[in-house]
Amino acid sequence: MSKRDLLLEIGLEEMPARFVTDASNQLSAKLTNWLLEKNISFEQVSSFSTPRRLAVLVSKVAEKQEDIDIEAKGPAKKIAVDADGNWTKAATGFARGQGATVEDIYFKDINGIEYVHVKKFIKGLDTKETLTEMDQLITGMSFPKNMRWGNEELRFVRPIKWIVALFGEEVIPITITTVTSERKSSGHRFLGTEVEISTASDYEKLMLSQYVIVDATERKEAIVNQIQSLEHDNNWSVPIDADLLEEVTNLVEYPTALYGKFEEEFLGLPEEVLITSMKEHQRYFPVKEKTGKLLPFFITIRNGDHKYIETVAKGNEKVLRARLSDADFFFKEDQKLNINDLVSKLDSIVYHEELGSIGDKVRRVVNISKELTTLVGGDEVLLQKVERSAEICKFDLVTHMVYEFPELQGFMGEKYAKISGEDEEVALAVNEHYMPRHADDLTPSTQTGAIISIADKLDTIIGCFSIGIIPTGSQDPYALRRQAAGIVQILLTSNWKISFELLLEKVLELYASKQTMKREKDEVYSDLLPFFKMRIKNALTEKKIRYDIIDAVLGAKIGNIDYLVKKADVLDKEKEKAEFKTTVESLNRVLNIAKKGEKIEINSSLFTSKVESELYEKYQVVASEMVTITEAGDARGAFEILASMKEVIDMYFDHTMVMADDEAIKKNRLSQMVHLAEVIYLFADTNAILVK
Repeated sequence: MSKRDLLLEIGLEEMPARFVTDASNQLSAKLTNWLLEKNISFEQVSSFSTPRRLAVLVSKVAEKQEDIDIEAKGPAKKIAVDADGNWTKAATGFARGQGATVEDIYFKDINGIEYVHVKKFIKGLDTKETLTEMDQLITGMSFPKNMRWGNEELRFVRPIKWIVALFGEEVIPITITTVTSERKSSGHRFLGTEVEISTASDYEKLMLSQYVIVDATERKEAIVNQIQSLEHDNNWSVPIDADLLEEVTNLVEYPTALYGKFEEEFLGLPEEVLITSMKEHQRYFPVKEKTGKLLPFFITIRNGDHKYIETVAKGNEKVLRARLSDADFFFKEDQKLNINDLVSKLDSIVYHEELGSIGDKVRRVVNISKELTTLVGGDEVLLQKVERSAEICKFDLVTHMVYEFPELQGFMGEKYAKISGEDEEVALAVNEHYMPRHADDLTPSTQTGAIISIADKLDTIIGCFSIGIIPTGSQDPYALRRQAAGIVQILLTSNWKISFELLLEKVLELYASKQTMKREKDEVYSDLLPFFKMRIKNALTEKKIRYDIIDAVLGAKIGNIDYLVKKADVLDKEKEKAEFKTTVESLNRVLNIAKKGEKIEINSSLFTSKVESELYEKYQVVASEMVTITEAGDARGAFEILASMKEVIDMYFDHTMVMADDEAIKKNRLSQMVHLAEVIYLFADTNAILVK
């Protein structure tokens, strides 16, 4: 069977850089899956993208769909044949629906029941006939934001300007809005021209002749190589931020790296200000000495060639100079302000119409921070630092610098607090209370920063839950999941031995006393607990803990999160041992029967055998030791002491009928199971563990 290459290119007005990679992957996946569904064989799929185009090249696509022999299953024989042995309407209808007759029917036994079957042959169509359906792949794409243009009903990421659809040398007719496919594509907006593609396999080469590198990976490599060349020639160190590199790659079609400089006097600004001005606002790569010191240079990527490169560099220098001049002015003006005056201005900024101003939020954070300091056993010195840090944690939001550069919130707070003479740890906490800012970020390095961070995040989460703002599906406009994950991350890295349930209860009580809540406190708590459990589950999943073991440790109280993770680690290791299965089964016998009882005081005078007394004695020892071991955070020891009960539990069940005829004895025995189950639940709900 002969084969041809297939090319599909969508030409667009410039897409936002952050959309390009996902859109390219989406189009490639859609076309690949469509070819598989249509039984059209092919060899390789290559995806291409620039800000102005999304393209897929599929090599060696079959000229024709594969023929298919299938066996269609119909109704059971008792439905297909009546009492007289004649075909029923169900049988004739089934046959007709399959393009067959009743003469083609045969029966097959499936699990002891005979069913009607027919063999069906589907002849493959010519591939080019089916390729006209590719317009549905394009219009079926989804994007974070869409737009409409002209009088068209189609919603798409950007207006479609041209479509190339080639099967070998043949144009496949596709029409979307007013655009019909052809073999003409557009080159670079300034350096290239319109180009006619005679055959699909010529695509990359022809586009390069028009100053378009359609392969995003090649463009990225070209950018890195050019940056490294400038780095080598000038003896610089240029840290290449992966996110910035990805963005720049999706901003250009023909990259050329160049460097510019700025006045050394601007190096007096905080490094974060300089880097933010260059990286976030201008998409420049900062330049450093080998020692890591920032230099008055930058590297930028031009969407074009080397012509007039000096003029381009001067233009970029002019733009950066203006931005840095503004930053320098803001920096100097902010230092004239008093921190306490800035804090008082927070009362005039609305945080949320139902939760008050940012000033109200800060006062709640102060109270939550003080409560948390007490819970972790902090001394008076820590309490003073925490209180001051919480009071000023948001003051930089009303500075000129953060108003102009919102990305610098926290960073500038730390700088200004130090300049104003605040304690070093207090100043650092102003910055650290935003940490971790994202999944890969570090947690606060100081206890003060960690406390303020948790307090601030808890206030946000509880505040939103209290007025009914709860994340659902993909909707999480206030990033509550990320903030909850941040709390979990901090608690995992701290050495605090506090119960998470107690922390939630205390903060909820405090919040309710300082803020009007639209929902009942208990209702909010019942929503918060599973919300946080899911964040802990995610953290354990990232550690490659098996799902059933995660369910087991989360089936009990959360308690100390660090200890909970240690319990999961122990169970994950123990599951490989031969005796693990029988140990878990013994513990589960207790948990299962305990569900039938209620907790009352155990009356040892109702024991009728030695094994009952032995189990009770063992329970008393284990219950006492489990409290000590749990407080010490010894997960290994806790599991071992539970495992030590296996023999006496098995002996008990071998010689004792828990559901005795005597009601008093039965209740006493069930109560003993309930007490014992409570000890097991201190460690985990072992019923959730799958054992083989």
